[in-house]
Amino acid sequence: MNAMNAMNAMNDQQPAASQTDQTSSGAVATPSAADMRGAPLVSELRLMRAAQPLTERWRQAPIAPRGPTLLGVSFRPLQVAALGLDTTTTLRALLAYPFHLIRLGAYWNQIETAPGQLHFDALDWQVDAAEQAGKRIILNVGALKTFGYPEFFAPERHLQPPLREGALIDPAIHSSLLAAAIAFVTGVVERYRARPSIVAWQVEHEAVDPLGMEHSWRLSAGFAQAEVAAVRAADPARPIMMNGFLPTSAPVRLQQWWRTRDQGDSLAVAQQLANIVGVDYYPRHALASFGARTVYLDGSHSATQRRRLQQLRAWAAAAAGATESGRRPRQVMISEGQAEPWESVTTPPNPVAWGMASCLPEHVIENYTQCLRWARQEDVNLYAYLFWGAEYWVVRQQSGDLRYLRAFERILAEA
Repeated sequence: MNAMNAMNAMNDQQPAASQTDQTSSGAVATPSAADMRGAPLVSELRLMRAAQPLTERWRQAPIAPRGPTLLGVSFRPLQVAALGLDTTTTLRALLAYPFHLIRLGAYWNQIETAPGQLHFDALDWQVDAAEQAGKRIILNVGALKTFGYPEFFAPERHLQPPLREGALIDPAIHSSLLAAAIAFVTGVVERYRARPSIVAWQVEHEAVDPLGMEHSWRLSAGFAQAEVAAVRAADPARPIMMNGFLPTSAPVRLQQWWRTRDQGDSLAVAQQLANIVGVDYYPRHALASFGARTVYLDGSHSATQRRRLQQLRAWAAAAAGATESGRRPRQVMISEGQAEPWESVTTPPNPVAWGMASCLPEHVIENYTQCLRWARQEDVNLYAYLFWGAEYWVVRQQSGDLRYLRAFERILAEA
């Protein structure tokens, strides 16, 4: 969830990483003429009050049947802390809900606290708790990028000298960093590969996209490919998941293409390297705030996202049922379906008795239903849909607003 953080990086003339299209044949395509026109931008811009009155619309929002799609959440310990919650209590509370799949993260700088020393106590507990609750697990092994702000978790000792802004992190030039990253992901896989609850390994997070406002360097596709090869060598049996940000509006799509035009964005690279391609879907997000009002981009019904999804459908259809040497059939999932606000700050606001315009409780259901309907219309069997923002639902509950959790409960009960 970092691509939109860098909207103003359009002024950066580096060929940085974001969204080029890739067809099922692997060819990279530039944005279409429709994406470049000004009219879509006007239709996607919204100026409104950020804090909105809460309603009961979530009770009436239609819920698409999930079919074989697994439902689940991601768990972000750092977001738990940022929201003032307790990690143990929050995870146990979420695991009590009858979803199927949870995504956990191995954060490099928290696990490798000293050279050559890996401490897994915190992650062991999360995996144990998920297993005891009967959940399947996708484990993000990192190394450099893992989901959850600030998304970059390499220990400082591996970054001397620091990565140069605007640079492409290439295996040949950054061989020591790659060696350390491979050692880490291999250590994580070896630690947990005997766990039957783990159904896939995620390698990096939005692997080759720049880090948004924090950093403009990018991993090269070759760097990510070397990590994928190391994970496969450590565990040939399980599939690899890689994810990418889906631009839902024309300006974000153009910005993504510009910054990643030299090698393709993370979705394009995932199509080349992964068994499961994860789509990070955020239809509404803030651009800038002016007092009580905020400018938003709303691409929830844009032609831009439909075209990109159609390309993914074509890729999935071409790969359906096909196996490669040592690899499973390829699949598509929603790795992050927006279910918490994306405002102009890194921690979502929690106004008592109000909701934030970028993601109200009814949007939790609407975003899910839109993705499931797309999958049905395009004859795509989504492997899973992971809701992004479960920790926020808990802090809302503590603030007296049960609507986000109740919306989630409705989906679990009725889908």
